[in-house]
Amino acid sequence: MNHRELRDSPVLTVIGEALVDIIRDPRQPGSQAHPGGSPLNVAVGAARLGLGTRLVTHYADDLHGRMLEEHLKSNGVAVLKGGTAPTSTATATLGLDRAATYVFDISWDIEGASITAAARDSTHVHTGSIAAMLAPGDRSTLAFVEATRERATISYDPNCRPAISPDADSARAQVERFVAASDIVKASDEDLLWLYPDSTPERALAAWLQLGPALVALTRGAAGPVLLTRQGRVEMAAESVTVADTVGAGDSFMSGLISGLAQLGALGRGGRQRLHSLTLDELKALSAYANSAAAITCSRPGANPPDSAELGLLF
Repeated sequence: MNHRELRDSPVLTVIGEALVDIIRDPRQPGSQAHPGGSPLNVAVGAARLGLGTRLVTHYADDLHGRMLEEHLKSNGVAVLKGGTAPTSTATATLGLDRAATYVFDISWDIEGASITAAARDSTHVHTGSIAAMLAPGDRSTLAFVEATRERATISYDPNCRPAISPDADSARAQVERFVAASDIVKASDEDLLWLYPDSTPERALAAWLQLGPALVALTRGAAGPVLLTRQGRVEMAAESVTVADTVGAGDSFMSGLISGLAQLGALGRGGRQRLHSLTLDELKALSAYANSAAAITCSRPGANPPDSAELGLLF
C-alpha cells in the first residue's frame, strides 16, 4: 500500500482532547505554546503519515482555539467540533533530563451530533488519555467506541494523568473497560506502574491481552518498546537520538503503529482477522516503524511527529 492509497483509504477517526501545551524550559526565559493533547497528536501524526484522518474534539473560538484550528487544518486533519467549554491548556515543565511534567487547566465534554456523524463511516477509531477518563465526556467517548466496534477496529492509549484522575482504583476500572473494547492497546511503563503498583509492566500488559485485544504495546522510554500478541513477543531498544524533549513521543509511536497496521491491511472490520494473525516478522517491522516515529519526535522540540517522507513505508 502506497501513501496515495493510504490517503484514499477509509477514515481513521480519533476522538479526544485538543489543547495547547505551554512549554516552560528552566534553561530559557518565558514559555512557548504548541498545539497538543494526546488524541490531537495522534491524529496529526497519522495524517502526516498518509492516513485520511479526522478528529472529534472541542475547543473555543479564542486565541488558543484558533491556533488548534490552524494546526489541524494545515496538517490535513478534518475536525468535527462539539462542546462549549473553553480551550484547554497543559503547562509542561521540562526537567534536567528533558522529560516533561504537566499541570492541566482542562475540561472534556462532547456533543452527541458530532459523535453520531463520525460513527457512520469510521474504519478505525482511536481514543485515550483525558477523553477516556474525565467526566462527563468519558461516557460519550465510551459510547462512541461501543457504537463503532462492529464496523471498525479500535485502538486505545490510556496515557494516564494522575493530576486529573488521582484515584488509581477508579482509573484502573475505567482503563480496563476501554482495554476490553479495543483491538490495539498501547501504554507506557509509567502508566502501568501507576495503575498496577504490585505488578510489573509486562505482567500487566499480558493480563490486558487476556481482556480481548489482538495486540498490546509497551513503551519504555530509552529502554525501547515491547509488542505482544497471542502468537509472539517482540522487544527492541530505543533508537539513539539527541533528545530535544519527550513531548508527544508516545503519541508518535501510536500513530506510527496505526499507520503500519493500515499498510498491512489489518484495520477495519475486514482487517480484524489479519490483525489477529500478525507474524513475528510483521511485529518486528511494526515495532521498528513506530519506534522510529517516536525517535524523530524526540529529536525536535514539542509534539512534532514525522511525515511520510521522513519515515517512509513499513516495508
